[in-house]
Amino acid sequence: MIRTVCLVAFTLLASTLPARADPPTGLAERIESLRQDAGMPGMTIAIVENGKPTFVRGFGQRSLSDKTPVDARTLFMTGSTGKAITAAALAILVDEGKIKWEDRVIDHIPWFRLYDPYATREITVRDLMVHRSGLGLGAGDLLAVPRGQLSRKEAIRRLAFIKPAYSFRARYEYDNALYAVAGQLVEEVTGTTWEKFVVERIFRASGMMDGVTDEAGRLANPNRAYPHARIGTAVRGGGTQTQLPERDQPGASMAPAGLQTVSGADLAVWLQLQLARGMAPNGKRIWSERQANEMWKPVVALPVGSSPDWLKPVQAMFENYALGWNVRDYRGEKLVWHTGAVFGFGAVVVLLPERNIGFAMAINSEDGYVARGLVYELLDHYLGVPGNARWPEQYKKFYMDRIAAATKALAQPATPLAKVGPSLPLASYAQTYRDAWYGDVVVSQRDGGLWIDFTTTPRMSGRLVHYQYDTFRTVLSDPALENALVTFQLDARGKIASVKMAAASPTADFSYDYRDLDLEPVAAAK
Repeated sequence: MIRTVCLVAFTLLASTLPARADPPTGLAERIESLRQDAGMPGMTIAIVENGKPTFVRGFGQRSLSDKTPVDARTLFMTGSTGKAITAAALAILVDEGKIKWEDRVIDHIPWFRLYDPYATREITVRDLMVHRSGLGLGAGDLLAVPRGQLSRKEAIRRLAFIKPAYSFRARYEYDNALYAVAGQLVEEVTGTTWEKFVVERIFRASGMMDGVTDEAGRLANPNRAYPHARIGTAVRGGGTQTQLPERDQPGASMAPAGLQTVSGADLAVWLQLQLARGMAPNGKRIWSERQANEMWKPVVALPVGSSPDWLKPVQAMFENYALGWNVRDYRGEKLVWHTGAVFGFGAVVVLLPERNIGFAMAINSEDGYVARGLVYELLDHYLGVPGNARWPEQYKKFYMDRIAAATKALAQPATPLAKVGPSLPLASYAQTYRDAWYGDVVVSQRDGGLWIDFTTTPRMSGRLVHYQYDTFRTVLSDPALENALVTFQLDARGKIASVKMAAASPTADFSYDYRDLDLEPVAAAK
């Protein structure tokens, strides 16, 4: 699930700025050329200008095995772009007087707990949406990623055992777990699950006729795209384009953070709904203009980092996070947007509110540089920026250089590995280890070596290969999963006191939050 940038607050009144009336000349040909160059199976894109769709099309095919062309009704998973959908669900409840943005979460979910009692007592509905809880980046994601099986309530209950990385409201750190809480809030207040509420009150009510919020609904539609990724090498993204098992998505506990599935036609309606401040193209008001403004209002400021030279022309001067949206400046214009990703899919939704223009795209692979580059290409077109920066090509080079650097770093560590260890006989490492929020990780002896099993996550197991000292590297049986470095820490008696982990690859998705595990031998924990 991908992070995005956010930005500055401006007025949300309807714009009088002139908008370009048409998509770029030759856009379809440009997209198809980029798709083929990237080896990307399929893509869908929607553009809305002045309240009307001007471009809604599919490209490529639904999968490497299913050559059926993608059309405007083909379903794509769109990841964290769905955080804005959860924000909209809560906005409806605010309109109805059932909740307020400043309500304390425990007043609606009395059993909700965080590790910090003060945060538990004070965290508000708004806090759930803006990544300032004190939790570290992606904390708790391993409960659902890569394929969790816990219920939403159980995943939320375990948040009480995750130690915060920062003080409450001290800084921005992107998380998915608290959006699960936001989804549970919908159910606690209405008696209706987040999944059903979103489909009935947002999707169908506004005219999004294809969108679904659960795996069963996605798999029931034959016109769906299938996930793909480049795997088979040490670094994900550098291997061969491979079709992934379509059921291997993050667990449904985290669905409110971004497990919805929509079509290009749905994206066009979503853009119209957003640009019209909650008024659907069918004439139904889904949420009020007041709440539309509230959802785009910047809440948490982010530090502006430096960009490489080639990206400096579009570097943000201000960055903020709102309610499920990133808000930033782009060449002097207000930009409201969010990216998203789940395994084998990527997406982005972009709004230029002052010009009444929006566009969205989704892909059924992880070649996200294509979509990111097209975002800047379309923005420059609609803002009348002269020249041809060819952003997708520049992003491709940046992406490929990053993969190459990560591959080299894994093959040739900056500090040569010490040919020392392990300190103990292999049998001594074979124990059950427990983390308070994740559960058990079991290390056993098998075929003369060690085997590791992440028991909370289905089918996440594999060999442990010695790395250096008392650190081992996982070789998970599923090549689509990110491996970890597993360090056994010994006490003064030479006994294993604890186990710490970190992702092996420098480009591993942050949702593999091995770093947050604090494992102890079960016998010692007793």
